[in-house]
Amino acid sequence: MIEAVNLSKEFGTFIAVRDISLHVDEGEVVALLGPNGAGKTTTVRMLSAILKPTRGYARVAGYDTVTEAKMVRHLIGVLTEFPGLYSRMKGMDYLKFFGELQAMSAEQIQQRSELLLRRFELWDAQDRQIGKYSKGMKQKLTLVRAMLHDPNVLFLDEPTSAMDPQSAKLVRDSIRALRADNRTVILCTHNLNEAEQLADRIAVVRQGEIVIEGTPDELKRRLLGHPIMELRVNGSINGIVDYLDEKTNTVEQGENWIRYAIAEPTQFNPILLDELNRQHIPVITLSEVQRSLEDVYLNIVEQKEEVG
Repeated sequence: MIEAVNLSKEFGTFIAVRDISLHVDEGEVVALLGPNGAGKTTTVRMLSAILKPTRGYARVAGYDTVTEAKMVRHLIGVLTEFPGLYSRMKGMDYLKFFGELQAMSAEQIQQRSELLLRRFELWDAQDRQIGKYSKGMKQKLTLVRAMLHDPNVLFLDEPTSAMDPQSAKLVRDSIRALRADNRTVILCTHNLNEAEQLADRIAVVRQGEIVIEGTPDELKRRLLGHPIMELRVNGSINGIVDYLDEKTNTVEQGENWIRYAIAEPTQFNPILLDELNRQHIPVITLSEVQRSLEDVYLNIVEQKEEVG
């Protein structure tokens, strides 16, 4: 659904994006992570036919973002970091204006506006001037605008910024619904937990380049090593320590628990449980220690500092 090949953007001597290649399938949610100034927003602007690349090319649903920019803009929905709301307009009038720009009929605009305004709890504010909306309400209205014409592809830049927890959950649930409906989403966010919850794949952007990409689990394994398991027993762990030291990499241990790293836990753990049963050591729990995307991100930042 989205294809970028060696996409680059230069502003004079400054290289904002350098040879980014990205392929996003239909119905996939891909998160772009990276610090401010990494090139995420510039990349989205090129993919959404707002900004022309200096080199390389991009296609959305088969349409070139430069030579067929008008068709691309018609097919996509965009939530930018700074949406530029018209503060004197009323909420519903604002949506009607953008619906007409997308050649929607009055009936379509009314139906989609009501559906989305109710979903995001803005229905009662439809006749209120946008300038009187809270920051979170404004953010939700711009998301409604991006989704109004029911696009197949959405580019969402920090969609839950400035939102209270309830509103942020509404947005996250909507993104999940879009994926379930086979819509394609590129999500730029600083919220690592949000990216881990929503994204099928994550691409980390640094200094205008994608430095690593993969599923959250793939990134954890590549950057943090083998999965870490925690075993807790009813009694002392001493009887099994030597056995684990021979077959795994012990990370840490206590009186009745031990953590170990293992490449293939699904193969090793049943064997371990048989050994525990043979030694009559009662098991309380055996589970994987959850490692967050934050650990991955910090690992990449530390690598950058070491290189620097």
